[in-house]
Amino acid sequence: MESAFTGSCLCGNVQLKSRMKPQMAAHCHCDDCRKSSGTGHCTHAALPKEAVEVTGELTFFDKPADSGNVVTRGFCPTCGSAMYSLNSSMTDLIFVRASAVDQPEVIEPQVNVYASRAPSWDEVDPKLPAFPEMPPQGSREVIEEGVHE
Repeated sequence: MESAFTGSCLCGNVQLKSRMKPQMAAHCHCDDCRKSSGTGHCTHAALPKEAVEVTGELTFFDKPADSGNVVTRGFCPTCGSAMYSLNSSMTDLIFVRASAVDQPEVIEPQVNVYASRAPSWDEVDPKLPAFPEMPPQGSREVIEEGVHE
């Protein structure tokens, strides 16, 4: 697989290759992202699942989101690095954590979600559209409309 970008966990046991650049990227300030990232938000790059190849053992954790959809987070069981997440309402997409990408400049955030939950010390990027929560029903179309406003 020829890659547009690669990624890995901290210890190198999990590797990923994407044959295309992200379709979109978002900063998420929800409580779950804050807690799972160890900081004020995390940045996710959305891609079609079939564009990303992941090798190495992962551990998964499922948790319902505010919407009731289940978010499955995959992380390295050795070093704990978060690699990606899946959302039960968007089964064709994988959300790669920007922190796992080896070429971080390939990630270009376009929107902030759950901006109302951002801690005061983690400023929401004022240059990007911001939604106070997740756009209705987590709709990709609504997010993309917000990106182009």
